Amino acid sequence: MDQSEALQILKSGRSVFLTGQAGSGKTYVLKEYIKFLRGKGKLVGVTASTGVAATHLDGMTIHAWTGMGILDNLTKKDLKKIIKKKGVSLRIRNAQTLIIDEISMFSAGHLDIAEEIIRYARGTWEPFGGMQVVFCGDFFQLPPVNRCGVESMGKFAYHSRAWKELKPEVCYLTEQYRHKDQNYINVLNAIRTNSANKETLDILSQRFKSIPDGRTNLYTHNVDVDKINERELSKLDGKEFVFHMYSSGPAALVKTLHKSCLASEVLTLKKGAFVMFLRNNFEGGYVNGTFGVVDSFNNAGYPIIRTQQGKLINVLPEDWRIKNESGKVLASITQLPLRLAWAITVHKSQGMTIDSAEIDLSKCFEPGMGYVALSRVRTLEGISLRGINQMALRVNQEVVAMDKEFQLCSEKVVKKLIGK
Repeated sequence: MDQSEALQILKSGRSVFLTGQAGSGKTYVLKEYIKFLRGKGKLVGVTASTGVAATHLDGMTIHAWTGMGILDNLTKKDLKKIIKKKGVSLRIRNAQTLIIDEISMFSAGHLDIAEEIIRYARGTWEPFGGMQVVFCGDFFQLPPVNRCGVESMGKFAYHSRAWKELKPEVCYLTEQYRHKDQNYINVLNAIRTNSANKETLDILSQRFKSIPDGRTNLYTHNVDVDKINERELSKLDGKEFVFHMYSSGPAALVKTLHKSCLASEVLTLKKGAFVMFLRNNFEGGYVNGTFGVVDSFNNAGYPIIRTQQGKLINVLPEDWRIKNESGKVLASITQLPLRLAWAITVHKSQGMTIDSAEIDLSKCFEPGMGYVALSRVRTLEGISLRGINQMALRVNQEVVAMDKEFQLCSEKVVKKLIGK
């Protein structure tokens, strides 16, 4: 299914699971659909399972949108308390469409809790209170974290009662916009289907070589990332320029944005610092994941970045916002759309497209982690491997089987609704 077909099905008002491989343009389709809905005056709840993903869409976490917070169990007392929150009940009742991005990281148990709150708030027992629901994500990405030991909290969202009752149409995007190298696509597909073998490892092993400067380091643990960025910045001579984040709106929403945004509350830069852009700004000449070096600072004290393509960009502060269903800004934070990029975590790289990276997969501890890291990079030549373990070549076997089922469902949808 291509993007235009997926948009056609979404515009029909059907509930949908929008999926596809890394780089297939899922976020692009979501943004186009949100723009379409708001252009028609429709009220849409824009959410995601993580704060980072939510900021990409100017939305909020599904936890905040439903008022469920960190609940792992919903009692009648909890339910009544949540519904009494005027802001929560109003947005749930008024929304005509609900979008949940990065659904792979939202557990079955939590989806059932969210759906029960929605039904109760809307006063109907129809799935999700009768509204259109759009799940978006790829279950080959990182799975939900089960912190409470309850079985349903460690299961993928498609196991939930809410998903089964909703019966969303599957829109499986098959075009590839990130990776053009067929050899590399074959490597990623081998990992994605749990069929990685000696040939796959041999190809990746050829990447145990250095690549020119101008690449980031992907690590599995935060402690490695922070250590590298601090160390590399301290090596640079010259004046430090410090940029503070500014915020507006209710304290609780601002706090949510702070936690969700990859931008730093205090960003320290020097000439020569290696940085990464955190927003898409096509007019400005950069996208989320564009890398560059601080070339100089202008008269106003803002950095001028030289990208890897040699383009000079004067960087100004940008806003990260939470909007309500009609698009009105409820809270915002303002900061330069940059972060130090000598290193970032695999977890925070989700959704990014990276030209080149040094990747250490020797400490992979979760199926799918290696796939997430490798699939961020455009080409095989853009990868320098520092280490790799067997876990890095594995994905969840249950997901492999489900993915085949999703593809078949999508093919049936195309025949039924598109007529191909």
